[in-house]
This record gives sequence, structure tokens and C-alpha cells, in this order.
Amino acid sequence: MARRRKGNPVHGWLVVDKPVGTGSTDIVGKARWALRAQKAGHAGTLDPLASGALAVAFGEATKTVPYVMDGAKRYEFTVGWGAATATDDLEGEAVHTSAARPSEADILAALPAFRGDIMQVPPVFSAVRVEGARAYDLARAGEVPELAARPLHVSALEMVSRDKDSASFAMTCGKGGYVRSVARDLGEALGCYGHVTVLRRLSTGPFHVDDGIDPGILDAVREGEAGIDLLPVETALAHLPRVDLMADEALRLRNGNPVEARGDLAYGETCWAMFEGEPVAVGTFKAGMIHPSRVFVFGP
Repeated sequence: MARRRKGNPVHGWLVVDKPVGTGSTDIVGKARWALRAQKAGHAGTLDPLASGALAVAFGEATKTVPYVMDGAKRYEFTVGWGAATATDDLEGEAVHTSAARPSEADILAALPAFRGDIMQVPPVFSAVRVEGARAYDLARAGEVPELAARPLHVSALEMVSRDKDSASFAMTCGKGGYVRSVARDLGEALGCYGHVTVLRRLSTGPFHVDDGIDPGILDAVREGEAGIDLLPVETALAHLPRVDLMADEALRLRNGNPVEARGDLAYGETCWAMFEGEPVAVGTFKAGMIHPSRVFVFGP
């Protein structure tokens, strides 16, 4: 007999405005506790020193996390000049220092090299795997892992303000981007070193910090003194083509079988299917058929 999962069958998305000093997993755990949810996860870690949009998925929404992770992220961040740190932010000790400071013209001239399709080396203190181990675990053990550069698309990077010892920027980038690496590499390019002092994520995929709740409300939610409205599971799929199904087609997809597609889809294109207001599956269009890759099952 299958073991029944504890908690309520809660499905949907919640955007939390994560404060500085709190871990992403702590926020997810608190949100799951507040809603007594069976299952929860998040769509992209924010470091404890970072704040902003943390998208928390409940129940069947956890199946759509990869589609949020693949989406664009927008950040505001400040780079402090004159020091490179072990962690590329304020948490680490300074490993290099410089009395040099860049001019506004120097900064503006350096930015184009960080836009478009670039190659970026992740921070040593990151979750990147090196021969099965996390880079940050190796770094904490005194090893300095050699991390390979990875492709990254930066669609926007602009300076928004500056003073003698720092500059603030706005950046939009794709999957896998590290703001700490931008600060580190920009400081090296300017010959003065640099590290992140402030970092705030404005959006991740379709989820914006302006729609985020203060996590302080979660205690009241748990006690039934406050309520929160979750965003639908399909919010994470809004950028994909949608196919509306008949009852028999929905049944076939839920059972893992392909169905004939209607609409203008390209070969290999990812789409999602809906029946009576609920997502049924995410699939791939091939040879006139939608082949399910993720199937949604709502209910207790």
C-alpha cells in the first residue's frame, strides 16, 4: 500500500521578496510549513546576502521549475572597487586589493565586453559540480577548483549610478549567470578589482519582486489569520504555445500517450496542453503529435 504523503495537496506558485540574511531553502521551508503543503521547491537560489524575487513552487508546480530556470533574470547590484574577495562578495576575505579606482568613462568602455553571448567562469564558491563534488565544498576544504567557462547570454547591462568607491548596475541575463562573476571580471578588466556589495533580483522568468510577499506574513498564514493567493501552475508556462484538449485527448496524455496536435507548432517545439482550465501535460511536438514529457496530476 502506497504511503500517504503528509500535508495538503497545494498546487501553484508564490513569489516571496526574500530579505538579506535568510537562505532560499529556509524561505521554502517556512512557506511549505505555513500552507501545510505536501511538496515545495524554488526556481533558483538566492545567496543569503542577496534579496528579491524568490519563486516558490508547490505541488504540481514543481514540475514547471525548469521552465522558470530557463527564463531571463533581472538584477540590480552594486560593485565595490578596490578588493577581490574569496567569495566575490562581502562574505569572503580580501585576496587582492588596489588603490586604483575607475572613472565613469572607463566603466562605460568596459561594459560592452560583458553584453551579448559571453563566456563566464562561475565563482569558486558556487554549486557547480567538479568531479561529483560541489565547488563550494572544495573551496571550504582549502582546495581551489578549476572551473570551466560557460556560455551566458546577457541581454542588458547598464550602469545606473556611481561614486568613487562603487558603481551600481542593472542586468538582464539568461540561465546560469552569476552576478558575482560579473563583479569579479569587471573589476579585473578595469584593473582595480571588484566584488558584489549589494544584490537584488527583480524578476525570474514571469515572476516579479513587485508581486512578492513579505515572508513575515507566513506565521499569520499558518495560524489562519491571513491568506495568500497562489499563482496558477501554468504561470510558469505562459511563454510556451498552448494547446486546448478534448476529454479523450486529456486522458491519453495523462496516461503518457501522444495525441494529435492542432495549431501551428514547429518540429521539436515544446508546448503545454490544457483541459477544462487545468494544465494536463508539457510535451514536444514531433511528426504531428504531442509527446508528453511532464504530466500533471491534481487531487488529494
